[in-house]
Amino acid sequence: MWFDSWSDLGRILVVGPLAYLALVAVLRVSGARTLSKLNAFDLVVTVALGSTLATVLLDADVSFAEGVLGLGVLVLLQYVVSRSSLRWRAVERAVKSEPVLLYRGGFLAGPMRRARVTEDEVRQAARSSGHAGLAEVEAVVLETDGTLSVLTAVPELPEADR
Repeated sequence: MWFDSWSDLGRILVVGPLAYLALVAVLRVSGARTLSKLNAFDLVVTVALGSTLATVLLDADVSFAEGVLGLGVLVLLQYVVSRSSLRWRAVERAVKSEPVLLYRGGFLAGPMRRARVTEDEVRQAARSSGHAGLAEVEAVVLETDGTLSVLTAVPELPEADR
């Protein structure tokens, strides 16, 4: 339980840096989109990459080559799905969510219920954005990446400043 063998530790010391370098190389080739948090699908790919890296490091039954291939397949699938979602609306709807307006001059009960967001969470988002209360807030939107955006009304400029 506390220690199995020196060879297992040696494998981790050799495979760990190599797997890390392979992950960095795969991510550099694939671009910034692979680690973005634009939507739930991107988050799933990021978590799967981490899980694959951990498996390569800790499971002696998974070879280094299998792990690198696994990383490559995940990035390739992410690329194919993101490109397909640009081309076909049905794919985009399947993998991406739409922003949801939760507050606009008052709480919108239906959208909040469907998004499973409480009034307290909306108030907390306003406070986190530096607002004492919702009186200063024009709208709150649940974004596709799960964050709450707080929008404030832009004050109109006086006639002399226009």
